[in-house]
Amino acid sequence: MKLLQNSGIPIYQQIAEQMKTDILAGRLKEGEYLPSIRSLAKELKISVITTMKAYEQLASEGLVTAVQGKGFYVNAQDSEMLKEQHLRRVEEALTEAIHAAEIAGMPRGDLEMTLRVLLDMSEEQNNGPE
Repeated sequence: MKLLQNSGIPIYQQIAEQMKTDILAGRLKEGEYLPSIRSLAKELKISVITTMKAYEQLASEGLVTAVQGKGFYVNAQDSEMLKEQHLRRVEEALTEAIHAAEIAGMPRGDLEMTLRVLLDMSEEQNNGPE
């Protein structure tokens, strides 16, 4: 897990976002327990309170549940809701890319070509060498 000290985003929020991404991507699976609050705090060299705040944020979003004496585990995710969340993230990222392209004075055709190249590169990576 990578934390940026000077990003302007609170540490607990960075932790929660990275774990949320892992849950939505299926890297953290239903029923899987998250690292204990103390062990994660020790590993990241942050306070237990900061870690607790991140876990509480995930719980408030319905992504994890606390079990007394055992910690937090990943809840089952509704596949349609997951799909919607992913689509929203794609839309947000593309909107941000469009805005950055406008600021840079990038013509629409260049932006579209860049997206096609990135899609092709991603497809090649996913298919691997033949």
